[in-house]
Amino acid sequence: MQNPTAAMLAIGDEILSGRTQDANMHHLAQELTAAGIDLRECRVVADDHDAIVEAVRALSSRWDHVFTSGGIGPTHDDITADAIAAAFDRPIDVRADARALLAAHYAASGRELNAARLRMARIPDGAALIENPISTAPGFILENVHVMAGVPAIFRAMLASVLPGLTGGAPIQSRTLRVERPEGDVAEVLGAVAAECPDLSIGSYPFVEAGVLGTNLVLRGPDPDRLEAALAELKRRFGGLA
Repeated sequence: MQNPTAAMLAIGDEILSGRTQDANMHHLAQELTAAGIDLRECRVVADDHDAIVEAVRALSSRWDHVFTSGGIGPTHDDITADAIAAAFDRPIDVRADARALLAAHYAASGRELNAARLRMARIPDGAALIENPISTAPGFILENVHVMAGVPAIFRAMLASVLPGLTGGAPIQSRTLRVERPEGDVAEVLGAVAAECPDLSIGSYPFVEAGVLGTNLVLRGPDPDRLEAALAELKRRFGGLA
């Protein structure tokens, strides 16, 4: 049985401008791999309503799960919630349970729940809230889309609350063989082993270290015995390299 699939949609002008380096994609990939969910696609879009709607519709129709990051804060350019609602033709408004969470949080901190902060309680109809143990403002799940904050610490906390509720498959494991030869020298053998092991993902990643040109051969799959057998075969064909 194939593992469930997933995509990520990172939202924000600051990522596309280079001002902010995205860390959430790397973390999501690691966590999904451990959970047996295959991350198959990642996109980055601007803070543009139509672009978000288009991307959400495309990704949610193609993959089992979609994870978004960014654009659910209190400012004018935080438009993700509205775009998600539009993508699924759902109305959106301030929801009582989300408002109650924010009201308690700001009352405890002695700050006002003003109109800007209340924007973070706007939730599309039919969505389930995602817990935010750091700053309280919730994310939400609508259909197969998990809408989370862009701040890495909050994204990680939200993801930790979401993952236990998802059904995964077999965790993907990997093995790596370092070969101090360029890709052109290993391509034929690597292609042959890949053809013999269609159940594994086998890739090559060149490197240059201290003047040495080489290639890391990476095998990925859910079955450790199959990985070890394929790794042994690569070592045999490359002359017992460790």
